[in-house]
Amino acid sequence: MSARFLARWEITDVDGAVVAIDVLRAFTTAAYAFGAGAEAIYLVGTVDEALALKADHPGWLAMGEDRGRRVDGFDFSNSPVEVASQDLTGRTIVQRTSAGTQGVVAAKAATRLWCASLVCATATADALRASGLGAPTYVITGRFADRPDIRGDDDLATAQCIERIRLGHDPELDRAARDVAQSDEAARTLAVGEGHVHPDDIAYAIDVDRFDFAMEVRRAAIATGARASGRATASSGASAGAGAILTAVRR
Repeated sequence: MSARFLARWEITDVDGAVVAIDVLRAFTTAAYAFGAGAEAIYLVGTVDEALALKADHPGWLAMGEDRGRRVDGFDFSNSPVEVASQDLTGRTIVQRTSAGTQGVVAAKAATRLWCASLVCATATADALRASGLGAPTYVITGRFADRPDIRGDDDLATAQCIERIRLGHDPELDRAARDVAQSDEAARTLAVGEGHVHPDDIAYAIDVDRFDFAMEVRRAAIATGARASGRATASSGASAGAGAILTAVRR
C-alpha cells in the first residue's frame, strides 16, 4: 500500500498513521514554539475556542491566525519568526489556524496523528517508520474545498519530501525547500503584510530539519466553561471537550 495525500474533508474516517501538514505556517510555527521551550500546544478549530481556553487557564498563551491575519486577543500571530524570539519555557499555548489546526480537528479516526513541516521532516519520517503502522495518510491542509485555485502545493511538496525520507529514497531536500519558497502560498502569505507576517517567515519555514523532534497529537479532555489553573482536566463546574494536545517527541 502506498501513502495517500488527501484534503481535510477526505479524512474523517481515515485510520492508521496520519500526518497533518502545514508548512506555511502553522506547524512550522508550532515547531519553533517547542524550540523556544513550550511544553504543550492545544490545537483548536475556532477563534472562540482558543480565546475561551486562554481565559479559563491563566498563564496560557494563544497564537495563530484567522484568514492569515493576527487575531485580537492572541499573544502571537502565526509567525515562526515572532515565536522563535520568545522565551516560552514551560508554557502552554493554544493554537488556531485556518488550515493546519483544521486538519487535526478533522482527523478524528487516526490511530496515531502527527503534525509536520519541513523543519522537522526527518524526525517525522523516523517516527512514522517506528510506529509500525505502514504507509501513512498525509493531510494536505492547505487545500480548500471552496477555493480550487488554492491547491496546497507547498504542503504537498513537504509531504512528498517526508515520504521520500520514510522510504529511504533521495529526500531531495533542496528541491522541497525551493518548491515551498516559490509556491503560490508563499507569495500569498507574504502579501498579507506587516503585523501578520514577518518577511523572514518563509526562510524560517524552509530551514529543513532544524529540529530533531516529531510533533505528535494525543487526545484528552480539556476543561472549559470555568476558571481553571494548571493543565486542563475535566472537573466539577467545567465542561470537558475532546482536545488535541501537541507535544514534541525527540528522536
